[in-house]
Amino acid sequence: MTSKVTRETLYECVNAVLQGSQDKKRKFRETVELQIGLKNYDPQKDKRFSGTVKLKYIPKPKMRICVLGDQMHIDEAHENGMPAMSADDLKKLNKDKKLVKKLAKRYDAFIASDALIKQIPRLLGPGLNKAGKFPTMCTHSEKLTDKAADIQATIKFQMKKVLCLSVAIGHIDMKPDEVVQNVYLAMNFLVSLLKKHWQNVRSLHIKSSMGVPQRLY
Repeated sequence: MTSKVTRETLYECVNAVLQGSQDKKRKFRETVELQIGLKNYDPQKDKRFSGTVKLKYIPKPKMRICVLGDQMHIDEAHENGMPAMSADDLKKLNKDKKLVKKLAKRYDAFIASDALIKQIPRLLGPGLNKAGKFPTMCTHSEKLTDKAADIQATIKFQMKKVLCLSVAIGHIDMKPDEVVQNVYLAMNFLVSLLKKHWQNVRSLHIKSSMGVPQRLY
């Protein structure tokens, strides 16, 4: 499947976004988003798609990830400065919906030990699942930091009731090449999810949080 966006256009737009954020510096690190407008889709009738793709460079390094772990994983989390909770900590929430909701809000994602993951619905009820934050499993043969990096590099495309999507594909401290590679990966993955591929794409823009959108397509 060929991309309809040329390399030149990609670099031109990415450079414009990064330059714009340099010219007007903000007090926070702006995220770079890919915004997609769809056409020839009926969200009421057409099957809603959903898919995740891992980008080459981490778009959201500040993502807060909490480890729900056994003792070994909790020790490893603390060594790496990651927040962690044990089964006993989770029990203290008493399946209280408000407390579970608060926990889901506090973090962007969760990692759970393989020994603990099956107990999560029993300990917390369906709260994390409802928030779309059911934990990613981690075994002792994997490093928590690698797992966290995977989660930070993964983005999700999900069609809801509207024909616009927006995903974070980078931040303004990245090099142009890194942003370009992420945009390219994200864009082509999204198109592969669409029923008629490029025929379903009305428009593609990239912009920084506070910047001017640049049209790719």
